[in-house]
Amino acid sequence: MASLSTSNSTLLMALVLGCVMMAASASNFYQDFDITWGDGRGKILNNGQLLSLSLDKASGSGFQSKNEYLFGKIDMQLKLVPGNSAGTVTAYYLSSKGSTWDEIDFEFLGNLSGDPYILHTNVFSQGKGNREQQFYLWFDPTADFHTYSILWNPQRIIFSVDGTPIREFKNMESIGVPFPKNQAMRIYSSLWNADDWATRGGLVKTDWSHAPFTASYRNFNANACVWSNGASSCKSNAPSSTKGAWFSQEMDSASQQRLRWVRKNFMIYNYCTDAKRFPQGLPPECKMA
Repeated sequence: MASLSTSNSTLLMALVLGCVMMAASASNFYQDFDITWGDGRGKILNNGQLLSLSLDKASGSGFQSKNEYLFGKIDMQLKLVPGNSAGTVTAYYLSSKGSTWDEIDFEFLGNLSGDPYILHTNVFSQGKGNREQQFYLWFDPTADFHTYSILWNPQRIIFSVDGTPIREFKNMESIGVPFPKNQAMRIYSSLWNADDWATRGGLVKTDWSHAPFTASYRNFNANACVWSNGASSCKSNAPSSTKGAWFSQEMDSASQQRLRWVRKNFMIYNYCTDAKRFPQGLPPECKMA
């Protein structure tokens, strides 16, 4: 019995250590990302647990994931540029390559001190975007880290902030709307100067006396199908249940209620209500919303 107890204790310790190691590897920026530009302005810190991007008058900075993904639930915690961030954009998105690329965007448009950030979202499929929705946030995104998530499965894309859904883009191929489902995407993020359009349509310029501007990242997690050498880590003939709940996830009534709350109180632009922009008629997916 003593040896059995010892064996069980050893197994339990191994499981605990394994969980700790998995948790650590799940958010280790050295393992998961490459800083791709910025000449030292992007930094991985705290033994891989923190990543920062900075922007000054000479350059911004950016990083990308080592892996490509074809469907998944992607979470990242961000703390945005504080103070007078007018003219700056922090972009965090999934994108494929080529002229008919797919893309799922979060972009955070900076503003003058005291004015709210604008969270800009977009979905590109087969190189076509023009599906912008914009929101204010219900908290100060510069005071602390908050979790920004993209759920992407064959049926829908859900954008969430701290677990609250802010946008859903459904697969509507049945009415001729292309949906991102065939092209693997990397995760990208960058901090850059966009004062020709980002703040009040470009009226407010970047104040370089506040540089360098810095955004921080932590607690990356991807429950996702990794695409490598033309194959997915999720077996195509395997049941959806083996790929994780996210693969067939949809919004329950509580999530739908929270989505309606966000749209009612914090949405500031919706392409689906911009009739002037689409004089030939709103895009077909807008008629199904």
